[in-house]
Amino acid sequence: MAVGKPASLGAANGALERLLVEAAQRDPARFADLYEINFELIYAYIARRVRDRAAAEDLTSEVFKRALENLPRFTWRGVPFAAWLLRIAANMVADRSKHTARTVDIADLEDAAENAQFSLEEVEQRARLFRMVDQLPADQGRVLRLRFAEEKSIREIAQELGRTEGAVKQLQFRALQNLRTQFDDKPGDQNA
Repeated sequence: MAVGKPASLGAANGALERLLVEAAQRDPARFADLYEINFELIYAYIARRVRDRAAAEDLTSEVFKRALENLPRFTWRGVPFAAWLLRIAANMVADRSKHTARTVDIADLEDAAENAQFSLEEVEQRARLFRMVDQLPADQGRVLRLRFAEEKSIREIAQELGRTEGAVKQLQFRALQNLRTQFDDKPGDQNA
């Protein structure tokens, strides 16, 4: 038995794969051969979708655990055993995604609540700043939004606007200078 071969054993080896599955159904200790043959494929499939090494390792382990638990119910249909494992893996990745989307760590909520506790003054200052950015010349306001709200680089902004990086830097400089002037000139004016 060649260990570490790709999971697609081919038509000639389909019979061998069926024998390995039947042997593992009779003796779960024989499942190790199926594990060795299919591990890399299943891990790669999960790792591409999860992007977290520890989670990918855990899910891969869980796929093989579930496969071993459900092996007595597996029915050979001429399809590679890897297809069944991939179905299990796909379901587990989907379940994990749903669970992750629904689960919110309480500590994260508490941190968010602490960080969201702005004073009324801070909120008013931010609103004033947004209004002032809207009053800037169009190109200056757009550069500031792209640079600070969308967190784009000078190069990305230059490409998007069809300008040189130097021109974008100059627009950013002028926009920030205009905002500083407006803030210094009208510190108490909430209608600016």
